[in-house]
Amino acid sequence: MKRARFTEEQIIGVLKEATAGAKAADLARKHGISEATLYNWKAKYGGMDVSEAKRLKQLEDENAKLKKLLAEQMLDAAALRELLSKKW
Repeated sequence: MKRARFTEEQIIGVLKEATAGAKAADLARKHGISEATLYNWKAKYGGMDVSEAKRLKQLEDENAKLKKLLAEQMLDAAALRELLSKKW
């Protein structure tokens, strides 16, 4: 997976500049991002503080781990069901 270039602190800093009245095109040019990225950030991190953004990242990581564990358990259960259903 591609490594993020910006931390949550940097993203929120850019969004605070946007809410202060800077134009999206100027901000995008200044920080080397596209306007679409800026709008995606605004949709995801809009109105958050740095601590809230860090907590969101932790929850997303935990959720990904849990989904992976669930998928593995479901595969194991399906394999066991298949073994038990075969006629000896």
